Amino acid sequence: MEFRDNKAIYLQIAAYVCEHILLGKWKVDEKVSSVREMAVELEVNPNTVMRTYELLQNKNIISNKRGIGFFVAEDALKNVKDYLKTQFIEEELPVVFRNVYLLNIGFDELETRYNAFVKETFNP
Repeated sequence: MEFRDNKAIYLQIAAYVCEHILLGKWKVDEKVSSVREMAVELEVNPNTVMRTYELLQNKNIISNKRGIGFFVAEDALKNVKDYLKTQFIEEELPVVFRNVYLLNIGFDELETRYNAFVKETFNP
């Protein structure tokens, strides 16, 4: 995993876990990597992974079964979407809106490009 400088590493790891859940690579009630395993895999400090797992537990995306490990929570898919949607709306969308305004891009053009993107990316 390549980390970017513009965002905290634990948040990037959280996005990585969320993406795996959204893509169906990690399913409900499936065990996720231990803190130590994830730290080794991503070449980060275990404390960073623990911070990520605490965040994801607070968002009800993963749960800790004491003595067994971390598991994908029952409502993880819905909670991942809610978490990422909130993050997108609060952090990324204002930047998009600013650029749309400054570049005088109309909603018709955005809709056309969005529909083309969805068609090419998800329905090739």
